[in-house]
Amino acid sequence: MNRRHRAAFQRRDVAGSDYVYVWADGVHPKIRLSQTHSCLLVLMGVRVDGTKELIAIAEGLRESTESWADLLRDCRRRGMRDPMLVVGDGAMGLWRALAEVFPQARHQRRWVHKTRNASNALPKSVQPGAKKALQEMYNAEDRGHAEKAVTAFEKAYGAKFPKATAKITGESTSCWCSTTSPPSTGSI
Repeated sequence: MNRRHRAAFQRRDVAGSDYVYVWADGVHPKIRLSQTHSCLLVLMGVRVDGTKELIAIAEGLRESTESWADLLRDCRRRGMRDPMLVVGDGAMGLWRALAEVFPQARHQRRWVHKTRNASNALPKSVQPGAKKALQEMYNAEDRGHAEKAVTAFEKAYGAKFPKATAKITGESTSCWCSTTSPPSTGSI
């Protein structure tokens, strides 16, 4: 993409795109950008009809609150409304920026990160069973079933591996946002 196309993309009006879900992530390339701790901040969206599209991409300093807020403010200026749900990796800068710029948006931590963090707190010998128990949580048909799966995980692993259990129970409600009332968007 040349500079002219990139500039047009970054200025385009997004008021007509009603994003239901938004994925936010900071990509840290091995090559250095202009700043020592810079990264690429990426927003991907899903519209009500299930169409997925790149919303915005910008250089940021780490995944700081101010870098995320600048990107989100720019999207708001270009017409973006509060999405129903923003999914991210748990970087605190994103959540603080969302509270400021899109306060109505719920947020959810990506399960892949929670699964990895919990698994890393367990010995390799019990990881396969734990991963299956974690899958029961994030594949649960509703919040009630997810809570039962969390309780089962706590019973199975809590006494011997409290650190792993804390990684699940510490913020589990932020992982269930999408199971409370997801709109139909097709395969995501």
